[in-house]
This record gives sequence, structure tokens and C-alpha cells, in this order.
Amino acid sequence: MRYIKPLQLFRDLMNTTQNQRGRLLGLDVGDKYVGLALSDFDNKIASPFSVLVRKKTNICLMASDFESLISKYSLKGFVIGIPFDKHRLSADAVQVKLFIDLLCRTKMLEGVKYTYWNECFTSKNVELLLKPLNLNHPSLSKTMLDKFAAVGILQVSSMACFLTVDIMYHSAVILLFSC
Repeated sequence: MRYIKPLQLFRDLMNTTQNQRGRLLGLDVGDKYVGLALSDFDNKIASPFSVLVRKKTNICLMASDFESLISKYSLKGFVIGIPFDKHRLSADAVQVKLFIDLLCRTKMLEGVKYTYWNECFTSKNVELLLKPLNLNHPSLSKTMLDKFAAVGILQVSSMACFLTVDIMYHSAVILLFSC
């Protein structure tokens, strides 16, 4: 796995032909589960996908699951939610980085690009959206939360990057025609 900055991940995808362009997988890494969201082929719309059970002993199994997903869904990169705090590295952020480090050490996902995206309040926003549904089963509620948190991470990152690329393009056009 290879870390690249968020904007570079989206630029790399945009610089490919429609046939070569792949999808992105959003990851919401938690203590017990990893929520997954899948983008469309234009990487503009994220949809809830699945939840993987996370245990310290199953990292190779998880890497194998990711290999299968990469092949089956033409995945080109991962957008991984991480809680940013400008003053310190939180325990949750350390947990996410440790998980990604363990995935990298398996060497099963060589060539996969990944980036981090600020997930602050993503789970809390999803909790507020799901609360009126009165999901009484705890595991159903948790898996729904994790999937939709992954959607939030992937959707916001793609919107922000496409907006940045669009602004840069329009600024270049304005400069070109103003000279």
C-alpha cells in the first residue's frame, strides 16, 4: 500500500480514461468493525457497502477480503477516515494508523493507493440521522452506523477534491483569458 495526499489520489483518477478509471473504497475503522463505502465509477457518489469484523488475529484475512474487493469492484484506492486534532494525535487516530500499518505489513495490497480524510463528527452525524429509525437491535444499529460513517468519509472527501480541482481549473481559465 502506498500513501498519497487526497488531492493527488483524485487527480490520478481523473487523469485516466473512463475505461481505466476505478472506484474508491471508504473505510471507517473502529475497535470492532471496519465500515465500508463504495464509490461509483465517476467517484462522485458514495454508497454504503459492507462491514468487516476487526480482530487483532484476522489482519491477513481482512487483507485477503480487500484483495477480493479490489478485483471484483475495480478499486483504485482507499479513503480512510481518521480523526484529526491539530494539537495531538488522538488514541483513535493511532488505532487507525496502526490498522493501516498492519495491512501494509501483510504485503498483500501492494500498489494500492490510500489517503486519510478527516472524519471528525462523521459517526456523530450518522448517529443523529439514524436515531429516528429506532433501530432496536444493537449489532444492526452498529453496522448501519459504520457503513454510513464510511459513506460520509468518502462522499465528503470526493466532493472536496472535485471542488478543489474545479476551482483550480476555472482559475487557470480566468488567468488564461485575462492576459
